[in-house]
Amino acid sequence: MSQIILASTSSARRQILENAGLSFDAMAPMVDEEALKLGLEQENLSPRDLADALAEAKALKISAKHPTALVLGADQVLAIDDGQLLSKAESPEQAREQLKMLSGKSHRLFSALVAAAAGVPVWRHVGVVRLLVRPLSDEFIDEYVDRNWDQIRYCVGCYQIEGEGAQLFTKIEGDHFDIMGMPLLPLLAFLRERKEIAS
Repeated sequence: MSQIILASTSSARRQILENAGLSFDAMAPMVDEEALKLGLEQENLSPRDLADALAEAKALKISAKHPTALVLGADQVLAIDDGQLLSKAESPEQAREQLKMLSGKSHRLFSALVAAAAGVPVWRHVGVVRLLVRPLSDEFIDEYVDRNWDQIRYCVGCYQIEGEGAQLFTKIEGDHFDIMGMPLLPLLAFLRERKEIAS
């Protein structure tokens, strides 16, 4: 069995893999995500392809240093139905503005996962979830951001579905694990196929 490395320091992603019983190491990919994203956006990639390219870049960065390991790179891209993309908020003020933009609208969350071995992608998956945000009052947004900023600052869309972020939505279509940034069921199927875990 290969050493599995998660090219991410996301606590949510680590928790999902740990809860599923996987043995792995986690490493920061040290990729300048914003610079990479800006470059890729200029290529007019679709949100799905953008998420996939970002996940692949992270996997390949770690795989180049650990060629015998199976490296998992993950990323998410949020696209409002009007076509606008959102990145992680950089301040509470920006979080409030993003939540106002999402209020009463539907958006899609593209959750990409790429596995690399010996510096080459060997598997990829992009899960898509559609989420409908209820109309949010300014008062709710202010209080929500004040209470949750330390957690949501690391989340595209400013929500953690496993926490108070569940209050933002009236409807969700898709996989719960995809919302949390780790398409777990397709990953487990891939690992069983490779004989990395028991089938």
